Amino acid sequence: MDMMKFAPEPFKIKMVEPMGNLNKEERKEAIKAAGYNTFLLKSEECFIDLLTDSGTNAMSDRQWAGLMLGDEAYGGSRNFYHLEETVQELFGFKYVVPTHQGRGAENILSSLTIKPGDYIPGNMYFTTTRFHQEHNGATFRDVVIDEAHDPNAILDFKGNVDLNKFQALIDEVGADRIPYICLAVTVNLAGGQPVSMANIKTVSEMAHKHGIKVMFDATRCVENSYFIKTREKGYEDKTIKEIVHELFSYGDGCTMSGKKDCLTNIGGFLCMNDRDLYIRATGMVVQFEGMPTYGGLAGRDMEAMAIGLRESMDYNYISHRVNQIRYLGEKLDAAGVPMVKPYGGHAIFVDARAFLDHLDQKTDFPAQALSAAVFEYSGVRTMERGIISAGRDIKTGEDHVPKLETIRLTIPRRVYTYAHLDYVADAVIQLYQKRRDISGLKWVYEPEVLRFFTGRFEPKNGELIKGF
Repeated sequence: MDMMKFAPEPFKIKMVEPMGNLNKEERKEAIKAAGYNTFLLKSEECFIDLLTDSGTNAMSDRQWAGLMLGDEAYGGSRNFYHLEETVQELFGFKYVVPTHQGRGAENILSSLTIKPGDYIPGNMYFTTTRFHQEHNGATFRDVVIDEAHDPNAILDFKGNVDLNKFQALIDEVGADRIPYICLAVTVNLAGGQPVSMANIKTVSEMAHKHGIKVMFDATRCVENSYFIKTREKGYEDKTIKEIVHELFSYGDGCTMSGKKDCLTNIGGFLCMNDRDLYIRATGMVVQFEGMPTYGGLAGRDMEAMAIGLRESMDYNYISHRVNQIRYLGEKLDAAGVPMVKPYGGHAIFVDARAFLDHLDQKTDFPAQALSAAVFEYSGVRTMERGIISAGRDIKTGEDHVPKLETIRLTIPRRVYTYAHLDYVADAVIQLYQKRRDISGLKWVYEPEVLRFFTGRFEPKNGELIKGF
């Protein structure tokens, strides 16, 4: 039914949290004090916070009840065994190593499998993932299809691996220098774009033929599975749980940030089928995270993760989540706001280079400027995903220049209603109408690594939004 195109939230609200509501002058002062970097704003300064969906989820009553069942034993917490059992059932991997969050799993995987001079192919880079790979001596090679870099290309599965690119890398460097392919489901920086089951299966066959492991970035695997169910022939009658299980059956392991599809505020894990890798991973987790049965987490958080992972498999939940993104995207699109299409599973990515076409990507940093301007104008916090996030080449020191220069409007799970999204859309549309008044930025402080987190800037023209 058309009236159910954007069905209401499939949950009831039983607890609320006040939102910050600064006036215009206070917002201008706040973003200036933050060095025009939205990561450095204080939470209470933000009216609607779309910085990330990582750890910003609203937990369910069952998850909150699960916190009271926390077994905080230093070793052998029963909550770990509940989490382990849940992951083994849903994902199908033999071994589970808990970590404090996804990058803890990335660190362990990269440290144990990469040798200097190795290459890691992947369907587009992600910031922390590539950092850990390069930090351990590997070169990342992007093997995503070309259309993933085009904001206007319309494909059902824009996150697919280009098989010719993957084979070309194998031919160029040799399979023995490729310990694994990193397969992200979904592809964050392409706009939350999914990978088809057919592509996953073919990539798996190609990799295993050459003795290369397939390691998933499983962070948003439930969102990817929703797109498979709704877009790929033969899966329309499958449950989300069945699709998730099949998806991972083609891999050798995964890294997981529990702060996304596990619907929690902290946590992660590393999975694998290789027992030797598991033994070495438990040795490393003891050094950097904690015992192999808590991995830097409280027992209560592992319990919440286990419960949340099952809840995320509910079709009503994931359908509503993806439709919230679609709702915001359609409102912005109707007003002509340029963005990455089709809409992904966790965010709308506004094309900052097209939005601020009077600014130069390499010298004015349009995505950083636009993200700061959205906050100054409306109190909505978003994230830069462009040249600043891409960082510098580890060998040459030159800026990586991505084809996509975007800001990410990321929707936390079960937090905001359609009314909140109406406000966001109105703010971005109004700012689009005065986009020529937005100034470019220049560096004040540039960190050596992961510069987008703590870098600081200032407007080139003295004020960020002229006359505002």
